Amino acid sequence: MTQPSPLTLMRNRTSIAQELRRLLPRMEGFRTAKSLAFGLSAIDRYLPQGGLACGALHEVMPDDRATPSALGFIPALLTHLPRTYPLLLVIPAYGLRHYGRPYGHGLRALGLDPRRLIMVETAHRRESLWAMEEALRSGAPAAVAGAIDKLDLKTSQRLQLAATDAGLPLFLLRPAEILESSAAATRWRVGTAPAIRDRFGLIVRSRWQLMLERCRNGRTGEWMVEYDHVAHRFSLAAALADPAFPRGTGEKPLKQAC
Repeated sequence: MTQPSPLTLMRNRTSIAQELRRLLPRMEGFRTAKSLAFGLSAIDRYLPQGGLACGALHEVMPDDRATPSALGFIPALLTHLPRTYPLLLVIPAYGLRHYGRPYGHGLRALGLDPRRLIMVETAHRRESLWAMEEALRSGAPAAVAGAIDKLDLKTSQRLQLAATDAGLPLFLLRPAEILESSAAATRWRVGTAPAIRDRFGLIVRSRWQLMLERCRNGRTGEWMVEYDHVAHRFSLAAALADPAFPRGTGEKPLKQAC
């Protein structure tokens, strides 16, 4: 079987991008907000403008053996973006095959309707980068998320520029073992923590150990957070909760800002 020529591949990619723009509505008037708040003052006060910058690249790095936890943290963030618009997730088969694909029931437990999710599975790094950039340029999704096995400074600058031009957040999962310079606005290291379960053994609150290692125009910090699977909101773990903000009463859900 003959391989398609580079010109044919380019035409196919162009037609796919055009079809995406045609089928999905553009978010006119949606990019006026500047940030996406956690709704948790302990974290938001460390971030510029009180939240994660829209129109920026945000890196998520799993700690040792914490890739599944990091994969769960990203949908928890995406859950609170405006529900009128889809979300695009780029999953490389070459890097995450051991963890399987996103599971509908798991997404629903985090508050994310699987029907909102457009999943693109790629076979090569260049395909992952192309899919994320084209999705941002299309202006169709509320946010773009993906995973990459390697990222150099020049490529991160290109992704940051595409996110800035689109006014959309880009959440990128990348391995901590191969850490290079990056143009990302924030870099989060995600570690595991024991979840809270009910008497039947079902998870009612996921927990993450979060370390904000890099924050442009903001401050770095570290927190252990919980995520309520019913209210779909973040809070500090009980042992770290600020007495001035009792869990369940003092914090607001993530604002639909971006």
